[in-house]
Amino acid sequence: MIKKLLAVSGLCLTVLLNSCTTSKPVAKEEPVRQPGPAVVGPKADNEFRAAWVATVANINWPSKPGLTTEEQQKEAIALLDFLKNHHYNAVVFQVRPQADALYKSDLEPWSYYLTGVQGKAPEPYYDPLEFWTEAAHDRGLELHVWLNPYRAHHTAGGPVSEQSIVKKRPELVVKLKEGYHWMDPAHQGTQDHSYAVVMDLVKRYDIDGVHFDDYFYPYPSYNGDQDFPDEVTWAAYQKSGGTLSRGDWRRQAVNQFIERLYRGIKAEKPYVKFGLSPFGIWRPGYPASVQGFDQYEQLYADAKLWLNKGWVDYFTPQLYWKINQINQSYPVLLGWWEQENTMRRHLWPGISVGNDSSEVNVREILSQIMISRGMLPNSKGVVHWSISQVTKNPPMAKALLNGPYRNDALVPASPWLDNKAPEAPAVSTELEGDSVRVVWIPKNEKDAFRSVVYYQYGNNWSYKILNRHDRSFTLKKTVAANPATLLPLNKVAVATVDRVGNEGARKEIEVPKEGL
Repeated sequence: MIKKLLAVSGLCLTVLLNSCTTSKPVAKEEPVRQPGPAVVGPKADNEFRAAWVATVANINWPSKPGLTTEEQQKEAIALLDFLKNHHYNAVVFQVRPQADALYKSDLEPWSYYLTGVQGKAPEPYYDPLEFWTEAAHDRGLELHVWLNPYRAHHTAGGPVSEQSIVKKRPELVVKLKEGYHWMDPAHQGTQDHSYAVVMDLVKRYDIDGVHFDDYFYPYPSYNGDQDFPDEVTWAAYQKSGGTLSRGDWRRQAVNQFIERLYRGIKAEKPYVKFGLSPFGIWRPGYPASVQGFDQYEQLYADAKLWLNKGWVDYFTPQLYWKINQINQSYPVLLGWWEQENTMRRHLWPGISVGNDSSEVNVREILSQIMISRGMLPNSKGVVHWSISQVTKNPPMAKALLNGPYRNDALVPASPWLDNKAPEAPAVSTELEGDSVRVVWIPKNEKDAFRSVVYYQYGNNWSYKILNRHDRSFTLKKTVAANPATLLPLNKVAVATVDRVGNEGARKEIEVPKEGL
C-alpha cells in the first residue's frame, strides 16, 4: 500500500476548501435514498471507524512467521481489544497477501506469513480467519477480508513453493524485474481464479465485507520502470480482432473483474459490503491543482468509473497527504471524490501521517477526521493506515479516544442493500439493589447484530452500543450530577441493529421508581 507523505505547504485550509467547492460540478443522476424509520428521541452516533491489519511481510500480524497458535491468537486478541476499547467498529484484515491464505482453503496454500512455510497449517490447528471473525463480532467489530487480487508472490514471502500459483498455474503468472510474481489481469484464467477465491470466502465465512486496495496492475517500480510483460495475452487479444488500445484493454480487464465481483457478492450474500481502496489520485489535474502519480495510466485502474457505476458499497481512496499540501491536499482530493460519488455510496477515506507522535501530526489526523465529518455528514468515517499507527502511538490513540472517538458509534447503514429496519424488541426492567437491569428480546434474532441501549438520567439521554450476544445491561438507579445532586434513572429504550446497519424501532419505557 502506497504511503508517500510529501512535505507540508503553507497554504491555508480556507483556500483549499474554497478550491474544493469551486471545482467544475459533475452532473448527477442520483438514486433516491428511501428514508429509514423516523427516529424519535436520542440517536447513537454513526461513523465508520476502521483500521487495516496488514499480514504481508508481517507488518501488523502476526509479528513474525512461526509463532505458536497461542501466540498468534494472543496477538490477535490484543489488537481487537484495542479497537473495541478505543471505540472503533470495524477491522480490515488481510487474508490473501500473495495468492495464499490465512484461512483453510482448497484453492490456495497456507500463507508463509503464518508458519514460515508456505502450505503449512498452524500447529495446533486452527483457522485464523474463523478466529478473527468470531472474536471481532464478539467485540462489536465488523470484519472485512482484504485481498490482493493479482499479486502471486511477494519478495518478502519466502521461497516459491510447489503449492504456489507460480508453479501450479504458470500460464497465469509473469515475473517482474524486482523479484515479484504477478498474475496477468487480462488472462481469463486469472479472473476466474481470483473470482473463485473471493466467492469461496463469501460463501464459507461470516464476514461483513470484501476489500481490495491499490494493487491492480503493479506499480512500474516493481518491474524496473518498464512496461508490464503481458505480450502473450496482448497478442492473443489482437489476433482475436480486438481493437482497443493496450491501455484501454488492460483497464477493461480490471473493470470487468470489479463489476463481476460486485454482482457475484450481492447474489450470494447481499449484506456483505464490497470496498475498494485505490490510490488517492485518479489522474493528475483532477481536480486542477492536483499533481502526482497517474493510477489510470500506470496501474490501469479506472477508480472513478467504479465509483460512478456504483460497483462498490464503500470507497476508500488512500488520501495519505496533509491538509495544507498544495498539490495533494486531503480536503481538495476528498471533495473531488465526493463530486464523483454520483451513486451516493459510502466515501470513507484512508488516512495516514506515519508513526510520528508529535503534537503536529496528532492534530493533523484529528483535523482530517473532523474535515471528513464536515464534508460527508450523511455517512461519516475513515480507515486508518495502519493499525500500528495507533496501537504503537499512545499520544495518537489517547487524542482520538478523548476527542472524535470519545463515544461508541454504529457503522452507517447501506440503504441500497437493505432498507428494512428491525422491529422494536420486547423490553423489561428489573430492580436489583441500587441498580436497574434492562432486559430485551429481539423480534428476530438474525436482525440483532448489535443492540443500542438508550437511558435517561434527569433530562439527559446517553447510550451504550452492545454486541451480538448481549441481551441485558445494568444501570445505576441514580448518578451524581454534582456532590449535592443525584439524578434518577427515568427512562430506557432498546433498539437492535441489523447486518447492514439499519437501526430498528424502539419504545421508551419508564423505569419503576420503587426504591429510587
